[in-house]
Amino acid sequence: MVKKLYLSEKDKKFGGVCGGIAEYFEIDSTIVRLIWIVFTLFSIGFGIILYIIFWIAMPARLGVKN
Repeated sequence: MVKKLYLSEKDKKFGGVCGGIAEYFEIDSTIVRLIWIVFTLFSIGFGIILYIIFWIAMPARLGVKN
């Protein structure tokens, strides 16, 4: 079975990007969010731009079951 990366519908704060990444790697979404915040702080805001790109590029789950 091929795993696919989707925006999370059940674990989202803004767009579901971090929740979707956490579901894909089967880890807690809080860890992904903390890593994303640290990356954003150390990259002088590049994480925000990357988040927006992921939000646009990642598809929604639309009826796909785990």
